Amino acid sequence: MTNRIHGRNRHSWRATAFSFFSLSTLLFVARSSPAEDANLEQEVRALQQQNALLEQQLEKQNQSIETLSKKVQELETENAGHESAASQNAPPVTPTGYNLGTVNISGEGGVAYVKTGSQGFSPHGNFRIDEARLFVEAPVWKQVYFRGEIYLATRENNNLNVQLGELYLDAQDVSQLWGRDRQLNLRAGRMYFPFGEEYLTRYAIDNPLLSHSVSDIWGYVTGLQAYGDLGKFNYAVAVQEASGINGVQDFNDDLAVTGRVGYDPNKQWDFSLSGMRSGNLSAQQDRRSSQWFGGTLFQNLGGATTTLFNFELVEGDITGRWSSGYVHAFGGAGYYNDNNTAANDGRDFFYYAVEAVQNLPKKFYVASRFSQAFSAKGMPLMGFGNFNEYGTAATLSTDLWRWSLGLGYRFSDQLILKTEYSFEGGQTLNGEARDNENFFGTEAAFKF
Repeated sequence: MTNRIHGRNRHSWRATAFSFFSLSTLLFVARSSPAEDANLEQEVRALQQQNALLEQQLEKQNQSIETLSKKVQELETENAGHESAASQNAPPVTPTGYNLGTVNISGEGGVAYVKTGSQGFSPHGNFRIDEARLFVEAPVWKQVYFRGEIYLATRENNNLNVQLGELYLDAQDVSQLWGRDRQLNLRAGRMYFPFGEEYLTRYAIDNPLLSHSVSDIWGYVTGLQAYGDLGKFNYAVAVQEASGINGVQDFNDDLAVTGRVGYDPNKQWDFSLSGMRSGNLSAQQDRRSSQWFGGTLFQNLGGATTTLFNFELVEGDITGRWSSGYVHAFGGAGYYNDNNTAANDGRDFFYYAVEAVQNLPKKFYVASRFSQAFSAKGMPLMGFGNFNEYGTAATLSTDLWRWSLGLGYRFSDQLILKTEYSFEGGQTLNGEARDNENFFGTEAAFKF
């Protein structure tokens, strides 16, 4: 708007100056040659008409500039509100970190104190490194980039052994081959399954709470992924290994296929639908998948005669935003099956979650999430419980729910302090109540 105002004043000044100069010249000539008054009067009228035409042209130009400026503003607003699958899946822009030539090294993590009830994983309370990750990003060739993660500590790992996280090559804008931006991008290597949306905010610096939902579906393994934008729609589809016993070798030819389709009509609303089939896994060699559910990995639930098992998932997500907060809800269903000849181990399971965050003055915010997972025939649902008891097929749960309440303070985008208290309860397959698993935690999450 400022440029348009300045432009309009500049054109008006030129027109005024031109008119003043023309009239002054005429007056001077009039004084010098009184005998030519009739001709001068005609010339004055002609110049006045020219000035009027000039002012009309300037006004039309100003109107055209203003119309174009409004269109640019509308396009900028629309683009700012469009969070696409490409932006979610592409290597994140890292304003922090350290650059070694074209190589960028950055990190994230969280230091915390946690305590649970007497039946939880930390009944006596303890300080812990909740997570610590290093990231390496570098261009390789033209639009091909490298990204790798090193896990120094994670919540799921009960030791401090260094592990490999994601590591892949990302070929962006492959669709430039037919003259289109962002329609097709390809990724090869070790990467997350593109299922649901909760995994996109699992890291401590992105998660408004310390905990996740009861279902907490996530996982990564090697494979190929294609993703991109098609107008207001976006997509991600991947073909990956499914085994997770060592994260390196799969003992079955079958592959996991995962896909997500999103629709972002405007900056207030996002919708997505995800689906996954694990493919068959070896009950004796794979034993577990690479996909987490309920705080533990999908695993063989059959008897001694089981040689293969698999699972399928489908989920819908919806996010609504306002100027100072958002609400995100999702729900899904799954089916576990195997080839146990002695019994029918097939079972359905269901889950959902609703999360809301409201920003407050002075950089504070409040957050709340309610989530639940249940299955009539039981599933391993660890929650805040002990892994040896609830993280394996030894004890199955028919229901587990969690209500989390949190308060946070954002010092900056790079440092957040948050506190959470969660209520948790449920029931096992044999009818025993799951109680005394409530959780309290406080954490400083950071990135550099």
